Amino acid sequence: MADLLALSTRVIDSGVADEPVNRITNELSELDDGLAIVESFSHSILVDAGEGLVAFDASHARTGADVVAAIGGWTSTPVTHLVYTHGHADHVGGSPDFAAAYDRMEVVGHRNVDERFDRYAYTNDWNVRINARQFGGVRGDFGMGETPEFIPSTTLRPSHVVDDHDTVTVGDHTIELHHARGETDDHLWGWIPERKWLFTGDFVIWNFPNAGNPQKVQRYPIEWAAALRAMAARGPELLLPAHGLPIEGRERISRVLVEIASALEYLVEEVVDMMNAGEVLDTIVHSVHVPDDVLAKPYLRPLYDEPEFVVRNIWRQFGGWWDGAPSRLKPAPDRALAAELAELAGGANVLVDRAMQLSELGDFRLACHLADLAGWAVPTDAGVHASRAVIYRARRAAETSLMAKGIFAGAARESEAIAAPQP
Repeated sequence: MADLLALSTRVIDSGVADEPVNRITNELSELDDGLAIVESFSHSILVDAGEGLVAFDASHARTGADVVAAIGGWTSTPVTHLVYTHGHADHVGGSPDFAAAYDRMEVVGHRNVDERFDRYAYTNDWNVRINARQFGGVRGDFGMGETPEFIPSTTLRPSHVVDDHDTVTVGDHTIELHHARGETDDHLWGWIPERKWLFTGDFVIWNFPNAGNPQKVQRYPIEWAAALRAMAARGPELLLPAHGLPIEGRERISRVLVEIASALEYLVEEVVDMMNAGEVLDTIVHSVHVPDDVLAKPYLRPLYDEPEFVVRNIWRQFGGWWDGAPSRLKPAPDRALAAELAELAGGANVLVDRAMQLSELGDFRLACHLADLAGWAVPTDAGVHASRAVIYRARRAAETSLMAKGIFAGAARESEAIAAPQP
């Protein structure tokens, strides 16, 4: 059992994250009288209200059983209320394990959670595929057998539905629940006024906010920042996130919340100002950057999502899907354009050879454009795809965010499969 509060205090105050701050141990740590955290795929935060436990989040389907076992090792008091901070798979997938252990349990969630679960069922194969790619491209049996469920069909749906705000009273604890859009449209954050405990869910993840995920539905950076400022205004003394370390101390918590909010607000202001000035997406993406000293903070590092992706999501929220380039309104197929450019250049090998040169010089952005054109022009050429794979492996190694690494690794695997000798 780690002293998580001491660790987070040292990391925040020093500005140096010299050991992991996002951990999956499935171990329980008691943080205060009647308050504990199980560090998992998403954490489960436990409040002992005397008459029962209130659990914030159930973790993932793969970790739910371990989380329940950790809770049972702490207390025999049953979980009577399971609160979903939102409906992402890593927060709700473990709910069947909670149901198996606790037979009389109310599930609390925002009204949009049901709609999310319905969407996941409708787009199950898509969600399995993009999450496999996002988290490293686990191939498994996907495409060779039955597609797995993205979230278990037995995942519990809310029995206590929250709209804008609500309260849940268990024993002598009254927990306020507030809805705000941020990473999702179904997010809740919790507040216990008499203890000044704040339950943030994914509004705080000890990484740059996941407000730009390139493969997922719309995120809401403006509302995200407003929610963080609303939390800070309450003067919390203990912050319990769904990912990363808990944080103690009013001033320290306020600083973290406000700095995350300010980073999002900065991006929104810069992007919208440039949109109002008539700039196209290409110019905006390559012009708007969060200062390096901000990204160096231990709770704002771009190790999962990154600001460039948030810029694109702001554009999408206000400007739609077209990027402003007339030729890309109704473009030719990638393969047709690639074949034409390859012929003009003298062949796909010319394109991929230049791509290799650019990659070796560290110009991965341009190198990958040329590598893609070469690969699309000759989609079965083993030599071209072997080089494309090398380029994307090098680019993956140069990236910081998990999302970029996953997508670039996926591109490398596509070409490696084509380049591999056929039996």
